[in-house]
Amino acid sequence: MKKHMVKKVMMLVMALMVLPAPSWAAGYTETKYPIVLVHGLFGFDKIGPVDYWYGIPSALRSDGAKVYVTQVSAANSSEVRGEQLLTQVKQILAVTGAAKVNLIGHSHGGPTIRYVASVRPDLVASVTSVGGVNRGSKVADVLLGVAPAGSIPNAVLVSITNGLGQIISFLSGSPTIPQNSLAAVNSLSTAGTLKFNAKYPEGVPTTACGEGAYTARGVAYYSWSGAKPYTNILDILDPALALTSLAFGGEKNDGLVASCATHLGKVIRDDYAMNHVDEVNQTIGLVNIFETNPVTLYRQHANRLKNQGL
Repeated sequence: MKKHMVKKVMMLVMALMVLPAPSWAAGYTETKYPIVLVHGLFGFDKIGPVDYWYGIPSALRSDGAKVYVTQVSAANSSEVRGEQLLTQVKQILAVTGAAKVNLIGHSHGGPTIRYVASVRPDLVASVTSVGGVNRGSKVADVLLGVAPAGSIPNAVLVSITNGLGQIISFLSGSPTIPQNSLAAVNSLSTAGTLKFNAKYPEGVPTTACGEGAYTARGVAYYSWSGAKPYTNILDILDPALALTSLAFGGEKNDGLVASCATHLGKVIRDDYAMNHVDEVNQTIGLVNIFETNPVTLYRQHANRLKNQGL
């Protein structure tokens, strides 16, 4: 009887070995065009052992994607960051020989990638905004209200945040990138994004909480975001996001951006049980264990792009 069971187990193992590999194990994330990741405010590519996109690039590369992580100003206007990104996109295209790139931007990375797609749509296959500040952030509005330009509190705030941006750039190996935190906050305010959207309207919804054009000037537009500021008791950033979420007065948000304000193009979802840093699998993977893992979302999206021929 025991020998019979062993024989059955061996036959099952052999059968599994000859079965075709599941789709996600072979080319699941292999997009036609390279994927370019763009960080948000006070973001970076890599500092020491910590990636801004924690575990995401390697997960995408593991099944075929070509992934490039960029570094722009930790704090600056959307246009300045966009020009910095455009230079890097051209370099990536030169190195890879690809005709276009798939841009994915988090937070302030959303308007940053939108700028590139608007001024050079011929170089961009798709734009994906993750927790993107596409219609402003009430947190930025509060900061500007509490410390208006020209005031002493504003001068102190600008000095501290510019210094933080310079430290981040230095630690990530890009000490000469210019920092301008006041320009960043103005870009991320409701008024600032209204001006930006008037110049670069592609993919922006025409209704308060609707979807935008799925395709504009040959570029596909997507977005998704979280809607739960506090998700993991072990994450040291969650209490701060719970505090900043109060600025939204009960409106659905991820701690820094209202869900409706993140909408761009095709809205995949705006209610994941994630906060603003969970959206990039931070802090070091301490995310909501009861929600789809963020890394999985990026893998699924790469497969979505692949299936769209992008």
